[in-house]
Amino acid sequence: MGVSEPHAGLRGLGSAIFASILLMVAGAINIIYGIGGISDSKFCVNDTRYLFSSLHTWGWITVILGGLQITAGLSVIRGGPFGRCYGIFLASLGAIGALLSVGGHYPFWSLGVFAICIVIIHGSAVYNPERA
Repeated sequence: MGVSEPHAGLRGLGSAIFASILLMVAGAINIIYGIGGISDSKFCVNDTRYLFSSLHTWGWITVILGGLQITAGLSVIRGGPFGRCYGIFLASLGAIGALLSVGGHYPFWSLGVFAICIVIIHGSAVYNPERA
């Protein structure tokens, strides 16, 4: 006979909520930086070479990724399997984007964003509401 925990079905719920909040914060930050890239902000360094065509293109990609991350954060908070997979996918894209930026002018910021994306992936993967 196994000993059952009183809230065994909620294992990882706190991690999933934390991951969804982090995902929405990362999305908001991406939108802000994307707008900065589109509007030629002084924060964005114009002499940086980008994989894509220009700073404006990278800004639009970042705005779109940020919007998708916010919707993924809202989807993760609902707790469905699609939302968790969607959140993991977009956090993975965010982690790849952060690693592509490590060689730029703000390497420690990129490593911090990468670490946040890893925490999001872990929090989304741990939550399993069907487990009893």
